[in-house]
This record gives sequence, C-alpha cells and structure tokens, in this order.
Amino acid sequence: MNLNRYAGMTVLAAALAMGLYGCGDKTEGGEEPKASQVAAKVNGDEITVHQLNHEVSKLGNINPDAAQKAANQVLKGLVDQTLLMQKAIDEKLDRDPEVLQTLEANRRQILAQAYIQRHAGTDYKPTEAEVTEYFNQHPELFAERRIYRLQEVSVQVTPENVGSVKARLGASKNLGEFAQWLKENNIPARAAQSVKAAEQLPLEVLPRLHKLKDGQALTLQAGNSLNILVVATSQTQPIARDKATEVIERFLVNAKKREMAEGEIKKLRDAAKVEYVGAYVDAGKEAPTAQAPAAAPHAPTAPVAAPMPAHPAEPAPTQPSDLDQKALEKGLSGLN
Repeated sequence: MNLNRYAGMTVLAAALAMGLYGCGDKTEGGEEPKASQVAAKVNGDEITVHQLNHEVSKLGNINPDAAQKAANQVLKGLVDQTLLMQKAIDEKLDRDPEVLQTLEANRRQILAQAYIQRHAGTDYKPTEAEVTEYFNQHPELFAERRIYRLQEVSVQVTPENVGSVKARLGASKNLGEFAQWLKENNIPARAAQSVKAAEQLPLEVLPRLHKLKDGQALTLQAGNSLNILVVATSQTQPIARDKATEVIERFLVNAKKREMAEGEIKKLRDAAKVEYVGAYVDAGKEAPTAQAPAAAPHAPTAPVAAPMPAHPAEPAPTQPSDLDQKALEKGLSGLN
C-alpha cells in the first residue's frame, strides 16, 4: 500500500527470503522442498513469513549481515505477542466492550489511512525555484537560524484570574517580581529551561521568537496555561542553501500530500449525506476544523537540516522546577 515504506525493506526482505524460503535439505527424489510459509508456531498458531516481513519492514534499511539477527528479534517479539493474545482470548477479553471498541477504532483508522495513501499520493517534486523561495521566506530556519537557551514559566490560570495575571505580568519590572506575586497569591506556576535549535520549535511560535533579542520574552496562552517564554541567550548558526535543499524538498512534498488529503476529505464530505442526531445535532452546524482528521498525514513540522549543535557554554536542562527568583531575572521587555 505504502510504496515508500516497503522500499525501505528491500535489502532485508531479500535476505530474509533467502534464509526463510531457500533453506532445507533436498527430498529423496533430489527435488528442492517447498518453501515454508511459516516462521514459527505458538501452541499451534502459526506466525507466517509474510507477517514477519511486514513487521521487519518497519525497521527500514538494515545491513544484510544483520538481517537474520534483526528478523530473529522481531520474531521473538511476535511470539511473545501471540502468547499474550492467546491468553487474552482464553479469558474472553476479545469480547470485552472496551476491547471491541478499540479494535473497531483501529480498523477504521487503518482503512481510512490506506484510502488516503492510495488517493492522496503524489509524484510532485518541488522545483528549484520553489525550494529557493521557501529558503528565502524562512530566514529563521536557515540564513538566520539560531540556537536558543530558553526559560519558560507556565502559570495555571482560571477564567476568573487570567485577566489579573496578565495585568500583573505587564506591570512587573522583571520575572522575579512577577514570580513573587504569583507565590503571594497562591497561583500555581512552574519553570523550566531548555536549549533548542530553531527547527525544534513549533512553526507557529518560531517567527515571533526569532524577532526577540536576548533577554526579551513573549507570552502564549493555551487553555488554562499562560506560558512566558524568555530568550535567555542565543547563538546564530546558519544553514547554507545547498545544505537545506533535500530537507526543504521533503517538507514541501509532505505539505502537498496533506493538502491533497484535505482536498479528498472535503470532496467526500461534500458528496456524503451526514446526519447529526440528538445532542449532537449542533455538530453539523459547525465549520470543519482546519486540521484534517487522523486519517490525513500529520501537519508538516519544521524542516530539520542538521543535528542541533551542543550549546557552547551550558547543558540543556529540561526538568521543571519551582519558580526560582534568581533563575528568572531576565527583563520583561518585548512581551506581547
């Protein structure tokens, strides 16, 4: 179904085929025995070579010398899985309502994904001009790419206090003062630090972050969380146009696939007769979300053209901690 996925197993599949199909002694008549379609039997239940190859294909390209060892490890996992499945059936878990719902949900997901892959596939290849345009339009990812040392404060807000929290944040001279106010008012907050390259940050946040200078910050609200993101320090590490070509092409192809998938879903939705019933009648009045259902390819993430270099001065702590006034003395200039 997914040709790219199966292309990745070419070398390994060939090696497995030689090992699993081509071995065995000759019969008394001197003829080669029929190829075995079975890789293992578990209490009488067969694990076929096709099942094994399907799971092995998920590993991608593997050195032929390591092919058999990898297949053996995958097969052992399938044996364990089969043993657990057999016991689950013995205990009639396959009739459990929750299990049945999960099986049906997985079936819907797999079939929907298969349809999308068949009908939203594309031979599209970005032109040189398209790659150059994307490169020029995103200096934050390439020509002006930075490594950021970030301090993040996450404040748990409610509809009742979010206004006063934002007002106090805007009036505070520094984060230390703001942190003290949060403690005095028993408003939960956590702080964390991290070092991230531009391509590791959400695309919707990166352009805003790119405009900030060291010591400046921005605020983001998601549900009941108000996040303050401070650029403690940063270092410019650009990526040249020639180094970015392959990853930009991949990014644009994935974006095109998603666009085609969303178009296919819209076409099916427009042609279908869908009725929303009872308490869900208003669902039909709402406009479809901008994001496609799970069957469509995931939204493309930022292109990654190079591994993130180590920060020259400090490690990348990521564990959250209680608000520490000394660690949050950067100014609030640039908050928006």
